[in-house]
Amino acid sequence: MTNCLIIFTRNPELGKGKRRLAATLGNEKALEIYKFLLDHTRSITRNVYAVKQVWYSEHVQEHDGWDHLTYEKYVQKGEDLGARMQYAFEKALKKHDKVIIIGSDMYDLTALEIDDAFKQLNDHQAIIGPALDGGYYLLGFKNKIPHGIFENKNWGTSTVLESTLKDLKHTDYVLLEERNDVDTEDDLKDHPDFQLLLN
Repeated sequence: MTNCLIIFTRNPELGKGKRRLAATLGNEKALEIYKFLLDHTRSITRNVYAVKQVWYSEHVQEHDGWDHLTYEKYVQKGEDLGARMQYAFEKALKKHDKVIIIGSDMYDLTALEIDDAFKQLNDHQAIIGPALDGGYYLLGFKNKIPHGIFENKNWGTSTVLESTLKDLKHTDYVLLEERNDVDTEDDLKDHPDFQLLLN
């Protein structure tokens, strides 16, 4: 069985993305923090035992930190986040048995945990990592996408996880430990690594 890790990322541009961080810290600081998170995501995914794909929000960037020898590069396609994830999963599942998607704003995730998530898909159909804000930080499937999983969701709200778990009720899935992704200034306060960026 082959593994594929999808990493959804925003092209790091001033004034785009991390709007809740920018609201309190300003656009420049929000961009600085996002670039820090991108570096962290690269460091934890580089040696994951999987084919690795970076999916950019706007356009593929050739000469950036994502080494093209390590990461395949694609552009997200779809009207909303659900459609974009569906498209990426469908493309990946044509070539790979087990596919996991993560974002690029998780600081509490390790390479070992991603590798372990792939191992758990050997015995289960799906895996999901719930985020404290009511979304999820990791989602994975084996061989096929459960019906309706990316449809009829209010993306970016606290109802996404609950709605997704309802769609998984007839699927054999693993629920991971709840984690916090980085969306607001409050999400940073307990991390010493962010203090230099905040000062």
